[in-house]
Amino acid sequence: MNDLEELIRAEIVERGCIPFARFMEMALYHPQYGYYERAADQTGRGGDFYTSVSVGSLFGQLLAAQFAEWVGQLSQPFGSDNTKFQLVEAGTHDGRLALDILSWFQQRAPELLSQLEYWIIEPSTGRRSVQEKTLKTFVPQVRWFSSWSAMASQSVRGAIFANELLDAFPVHRFGWDAARQIWFEWGVTWDANGFQWIRVADSVRAATSDPRQFVWPEIPQELTAALPDGFTIELGPSAEAWWFQAACALGQGKLLTLDYGLDQEAFFAPHRAAGTLRGYHKHRLVSNLLANVGRQDLTAPVNFTSLQRAGERAGLLTERLLAQAEFLTRIAEKAWADPSRFGEWPPQMKRQFQTLIHPEHLGRAFRVLIQSRS
Repeated sequence: MNDLEELIRAEIVERGCIPFARFMEMALYHPQYGYYERAADQTGRGGDFYTSVSVGSLFGQLLAAQFAEWVGQLSQPFGSDNTKFQLVEAGTHDGRLALDILSWFQQRAPELLSQLEYWIIEPSTGRRSVQEKTLKTFVPQVRWFSSWSAMASQSVRGAIFANELLDAFPVHRFGWDAARQIWFEWGVTWDANGFQWIRVADSVRAATSDPRQFVWPEIPQELTAALPDGFTIELGPSAEAWWFQAACALGQGKLLTLDYGLDQEAFFAPHRAAGTLRGYHKHRLVSNLLANVGRQDLTAPVNFTSLQRAGERAGLLTERLLAQAEFLTRIAEKAWADPSRFGEWPPQMKRQFQTLIHPEHLGRAFRVLIQSRS
C-alpha cells in the first residue's frame, strides 16, 4: 500500500465509505501524491495517453489564429486606449500549449501580443512552478490565479478555454435499482483485498452524497422502465459548476472547451450499461478503476448537454458544438488561403494536422463547445 492509498483508507475507516468522486479527487489531485502532481510526464509516447498538445505545436498555432480572429471581432476597436484583451486557459499542465499560442502571436501577430494578457487558472503550486519555467520568456504577458474567485471582479474580454480538462473532473457514479425504481450511489470501501465498490446504504447516506443535490438528466419514464438493474451513469457537478463560473467571468468574447464527451442521451446507450468512466496506464485501458491509486489516469466523458445549459443559465449564447476535426479544418482553410498566418506547411506540420483531424486518432472522439457573450 502506497502513501496515497493509506490516506484514502484512513478516510474510509473514519467515514464508513466515501463517494467515488472523493476517491477520484484524491487519486488525481492530492497535492503531494495525486496522479497529476507527479513529476513524470503523463502524455505522449512515454506516458499514459496522447493529447492534441503532445502531437506538436500546430494545435496551439491553430488555436492562436482563431483567437486572433475572435479578438478582431470585439466591440472596442484596437488602437485606442484600454484595448487589452485576455486569453484565459485552465488545465495548462506543463505550459506547452500556452507557449505555442504565445509564440504564434509573437511571430505572426506582434501588434496583438503587446495588447494580450494571458491568464492561467492553476490551483496547483507544483504545476505553476513548471509552467513558470516553460513560459519565462513571456512573463510580462502571463498572470496566474488559483481559482475563479481569486480573479475577484475582473471581467474577461477575449476568450476562456480549456483543453482536455473537464474529462478529468471528479464524477459521482450512480446505479439503477430496477426493483425499487430508484438510483443509488456507488461508493468506495476497503477490505483485506483492497478498495471495493459498495452500494451506499441509507445508514451511511450522510457520509456520502445525496443524489437530490444533483441536476438529474431528464429521463423518459419508458427509458427507466427498460434500464437493467445496476445500469450505471456518471454525473459531474464539479465540471458543470466550473463551466458556470467561467461563463460568469466572461464579460465579452468566447468560452470554449475541447474535450472527449457525449450528448446527454448518449450516456444511456445499451452498450454503456457499465458507465463511461475509464482508467488508462501506459496507453492501455485498465479494468480495475480502484487499483494503482495515483499511478493511473481516471477519466469520464464530458456531458456537453449539461455544460451548454450551464452556460446558457449564465447568459451565454451557444454557437456551436462540433467535432474537433471540423473545428480545426475550418481554421486551417483560412490559414491556407492566407499564407501570412502560417507560411508554408512542411511535411511535419501536415502529419500533425492529419493526426489532429483523423477519425481514428483525435478528430472524431474530441469535440468543441463554443459559447459567447457579445
